[in-house]
Amino acid sequence: MPQVNLKAIDLEVEEWLGGPSTNISNELGRPILIKVFQVNCPGCFSHGIPEVLEVRQKFIDTPLLVWGLATAFEDFHINTFENLQRLIDTGEVVGETLEVLIASGLLNNNCLDYTIPFPVAWDKVIPHHSDDYLLDAQNFIKKDFPQFDNFPTKNQKLITKQVVSYLKNKKFKAKTFDAYKLQGTPSTLLIDKNGILRGKWFGSGYGLAQEVENILSL
Repeated sequence: MPQVNLKAIDLEVEEWLGGPSTNISNELGRPILIKVFQVNCPGCFSHGIPEVLEVRQKFIDTPLLVWGLATAFEDFHINTFENLQRLIDTGEVVGETLEVLIASGLLNNNCLDYTIPFPVAWDKVIPHHSDDYLLDAQNFIKKDFPQFDNFPTKNQKLITKQVVSYLKNKKFKAKTFDAYKLQGTPSTLLIDKNGILRGKWFGSGYGLAQEVENILSL
């Protein structure tokens, strides 16, 4: 698992949209900002991607590369490559994203009122199976429940049972999402010009512009 301040690993990508095929190890010498999102993720389009668009515009004349990584860790019938391609080509959104953004007045004819001008990679989504669901559940809990060991024993058993059940019913997994141990979407990865992972955040509003400014000065 790539840790902050250690070497970032290459993305496991099925296909690139809106730009040439590339990867982290091909771009040494330039810092990279990657916004991780799902098609069926309203917050990705109301906050996550707009935040990155602002940063991209601010640093448009710098060596900073900005990429998107579309992934799928749930709602696999909606978070598909076909829906991603439609999004990139036309701005059309679907699923919960469509419902929430319509209610918020953020769409124009069911389409985003902005375009995504940077390359977007489609995460490699593969069938999910496990030889040890309990071990996988323990690793999942360690990632998402840092205070788990302080929970009452009854709660620990209940959470473990629920996570095991979730993993047994999970049909697919996304390779890059899992490799970076991300908690959800939107998430952001920030990599310096030497290929070192300098930031990994879940959500938005973490002073991203200042973080980018910091790595550009390295």
